[in-house]
Amino acid sequence: MAEPSHSNDLVQMEVSKIRIDERRGEQVIVLKERGGNRFLPIIIGISEVTAIKMKISGIEPPRPLTHDLLKNTIAQLGATLQRIVITKLEFNTFFAKLVIQIPGGGSQEVDARPSDSIAVALRADAPIFVAEEVLQQVASSYEL
Repeated sequence: MAEPSHSNDLVQMEVSKIRIDERRGEQVIVLKERGGNRFLPIIIGISEVTAIKMKISGIEPPRPLTHDLLKNTIAQLGATLQRIVITKLEFNTFFAKLVIQIPGGGSQEVDARPSDSIAVALRADAPIFVAEEVLQQVASSYEL
């Protein structure tokens, strides 16, 4: 199955909320379609929740955390995080890619977990996209 290569296949999302599923004891980050009404809930680990909440809350750690380190490394190499894309869902696992603009033109895609991708995207002010196909598989059109 081909992954989306142009923006017509991608839907821009934004972080809507982070919540705890009390019944299952899981942290869920909810992405909302920008300018739309579809939601994409993704179960993430506690360390990623903490990293995302710190950034959203404006808390600056005294030393770089892992997601800060990756953002800083990309910048030190003269590259920029162009966007992140949640590309597919297989066996209840989401897959994502960091799309990095490299010096001299062109870009590289790096495989990553969606939770890490979102944490880095928030730090780099990079947009978050989801493949339309993924959104159609799992998106909810109601308020969570």
